[in-house]
Amino acid sequence: MTADTITAADIRINARWLIPIEPEAVVLDNQAVIIQGNRIAAVVSQQEADRRFRTRETVDLPSHALMPGLINLHGHAAMSLFRGMADDLPLMSWLNDHIWPAEGAFISEAFIADGTQLAMAEMLRTGTTTFSDMYFFPEIAAQCAHDAGMRAQIAFPLLDFPTPWGTGPEDYLGKGEAFIRDWQDDPYITPAIGPHAPYTVSDAPLKRAIQLSADTGAPIQIHLHETEFEVNEATEKLGQRPVARMAELGLLGPNTQCVHMTQVNDADLETVTTSGAHVIHCPESNLKLASGLCPVQELMDAGVNVAIGTDGAASNNDLDLFGELRTAAMIAKVVSGDAAALSAHAALTMATLSGARALGRDHELGSLVAGKLADIIAVDLSDPFLQPVYDPISHLVYSNHGRAVSHSWINGVPQLQDGRLTRIDVADLMLRVDGWKERIRNQQAQ
Repeated sequence: MTADTITAADIRINARWLIPIEPEAVVLDNQAVIIQGNRIAAVVSQQEADRRFRTRETVDLPSHALMPGLINLHGHAAMSLFRGMADDLPLMSWLNDHIWPAEGAFISEAFIADGTQLAMAEMLRTGTTTFSDMYFFPEIAAQCAHDAGMRAQIAFPLLDFPTPWGTGPEDYLGKGEAFIRDWQDDPYITPAIGPHAPYTVSDAPLKRAIQLSADTGAPIQIHLHETEFEVNEATEKLGQRPVARMAELGLLGPNTQCVHMTQVNDADLETVTTSGAHVIHCPESNLKLASGLCPVQELMDAGVNVAIGTDGAASNNDLDLFGELRTAAMIAKVVSGDAAALSAHAALTMATLSGARALGRDHELGSLVAGKLADIIAVDLSDPFLQPVYDPISHLVYSNHGRAVSHSWINGVPQLQDGRLTRIDVADLMLRVDGWKERIRNQQAQ
């Protein structure tokens, strides 16, 4: 390219700070990101952008940090409609006595559509551009994400017993295979397989799920070692810990995402590390349900890729991934006894590039690098609670709230502009949410 060559592009974003994630722990000043189509064409200084590019649109963000969109690797999106419904209870009481009965009473295609849109509105507003969902009627959740232009991994559920979506394992697997076939080429949706947990899925359906994953390439996401009770019960009944059983069945591998992992002994650590499986850390849900604490730094030191998720809003009770990062960093220091554990940059990486790696998409997501997809967020650091700014990375993890996110783009398309959602009609959505609230509250009062 000669000094006089000018390249046309679609969007130029000028930001005070840029956190590319790659290279590691770097903050760049006064940079410009150039977007052409759905990809990042260049990341250059603003002076170089002046010389090299002409764009149809320029967005100036003089007090903002620009970074990759966050990746929320575990949740149950439609459960946002159950937010605050059954607080302060241990996991099994929460599930058996409250959540499962409520699901039996209310889960429908309409519930999933409205609940998923509510979750997406919250996630987009707080910086998430890609999310993973494991819930009923996955075809409805996938359509909602596709229509909103939000990137999502959608896992169909697999359990041994009937639910509103199916009668049993054969039904789930049959519908799931069709679901994978219908969505596997979508630019926004990654279909996946979601066996609920070792204590709710027996060996035969798990083997079928493993084969389906091998045949289609669909990832597997499973709740694993969420509580001490789960691990102890399995050991007493089956004579082995759930991780050992999953490894023996062949479920653990580079295409597997193990959610929670609060109970990890040396044998578990070796098994997960050797398998190449990923761990999804859900710190606030684990705290609220008193499930346990994931040894994140120990897993990372062993070479395990650890991503992060919020879990559902019914057990969190929000989907703000920035808040999750702060909690994760604090917990890691206490669990390891090391104040240097899970640094601020490592936490940001967990929610970006590590999440992309767990999805098998780190070649196109998770960092601001030329050639990658243009999934980008901007965080306004001008508020008093974020002053003074010595290190933007520190503020993003330790001082920030997701409400400081002002802009986002997915595939180069604006999703959030000056804090306003562009693709979701919030006023109309709130009317539908209020309707669900009244129905659920009236049923609880009976």
